[in-house]
Amino acid sequence: MGPRLPPLVDVPIMFAHRGARAHAPENTLEAFRLAAKLGATGIESDVWITADGVPVLDHDGVVGKLLRRRPISSVPRHELPPHIPSLAEYYQAMGTEFELSLDVKDADAVGAVIDVARTFGPDALPRLWLCHPDWKLVAGWRAIDDAVRLVDSTRFKHFEQGPERRAADLAEAGIDAINMHHSDWSGGLTTMFHRFGVRAFSWDLQFERTLDESLRMGMDAVYSDHVDRMVDRVKAFYG
Repeated sequence: MGPRLPPLVDVPIMFAHRGARAHAPENTLEAFRLAAKLGATGIESDVWITADGVPVLDHDGVVGKLLRRRPISSVPRHELPPHIPSLAEYYQAMGTEFELSLDVKDADAVGAVIDVARTFGPDALPRLWLCHPDWKLVAGWRAIDDAVRLVDSTRFKHFEQGPERRAADLAEAGIDAINMHHSDWSGGLTTMFHRFGVRAFSWDLQFERTLDESLRMGMDAVYSDHVDRMVDRVKAFYG
């Protein structure tokens, strides 16, 4: 076991993946509220834009059954199932005290997402982390609002010119963090991204072993379906 490495933050963000997904229906206000009660400091979800321009939180981005399934982008907000919350409804229920990580599944949603966050006060945008696998596309979102946080959501195999070149590119482009599956990370990688001022996020941490490994590597944020387990392990590391 290698040495314990420090993160760039005092305590890693604890993102509840799709809310408290292991304990409640995913991407619902119920799951988000339960995640908060269990001690999460961040909420993760996926964001889409409806036909009438409303950003909503859902994983698959389609509604209906079998042959009648339709993409959310073709459905107006009022026709969506009631369990799918809008981003505004999320903020109304949760406020702005939690970090919010949104996997942007429809890039057309970004402008509306930032507009909604702005309406909920000055704390919303600095706690809004927009994630997407095309870091060059993500970098362009900085021009919409400088306060929003930007995340390269990728895998190690996609580093065409190697990890050090990727870290330098992200830092130059103003990307705040890189988010990879826990199996892609090593202590050396974390240290290198930190050297460029880029935060290291790790996802799919469902077991104590993988949580401990990521925390020991100095992760700045961790994502898990099992919020109670995640909170326990972070407390064990950071008190």
